[in-house]
Amino acid sequence: MVSLTRFSGGVVLAAALLPLFAGAQEARVGAQAPEFTATDSRGQTETLAQYRGKYVVLEWHNQGCPYTRKHYVSGNMQALQKEWTAKGVVWFTVISSAPGAQGYVTASEENAYLAKVHAVPTAVLMDPEGKLGHLYNAKTTPQMIVIDPAGNVIYDGAIDDRPTPDPEDVHGAKNYVADALTEAMAGKPVATPFTRPYGCSVKYPE
Repeated sequence: MVSLTRFSGGVVLAAALLPLFAGAQEARVGAQAPEFTATDSRGQTETLAQYRGKYVVLEWHNQGCPYTRKHYVSGNMQALQKEWTAKGVVWFTVISSAPGAQGYVTASEENAYLAKVHAVPTAVLMDPEGKLGHLYNAKTTPQMIVIDPAGNVIYDGAIDDRPTPDPEDVHGAKNYVADALTEAMAGKPVATPFTRPYGCSVKYPE
């Protein structure tokens, strides 16, 4: 479902409890975001290039992961999606779970889930082969990446500073995604451009 073009390589960020990893295909903060073309859950083609000039958020997702559920049960993720898409941000939820693996869903199942939890991303990118996930070195669900209007990665890592599955912990948490977007839109450098993402491992094809 996903065809990808690699722009540049580099050193990538560590996931929670995982060592640093270097590779030729991953995104890095400060570098040009790798281009991609993907099919969303509505059957539409989405490309990064078509949104040049806008901020883009990539949110790696797994319905069955308790760390992901934390942000949906609490309504935190939906609130972020609503707030930032209203400000012109393109928000892509990305599902990189392989068929048969925990977190895999069909497009129709995902669309039903979106309606059930009142989620409002711009689109959900279906990535069952894991190509988009590997391109951006996504390690966990959730993992968040923010791309600026010039196409550069300006944040990569955790959604916030409370690495637990408890929905109550979203209250008072420092939200790195909101902070990065707020600072960048104000013309300021992102104070925390990367963190160690926490959550469940992305269930890539073996």
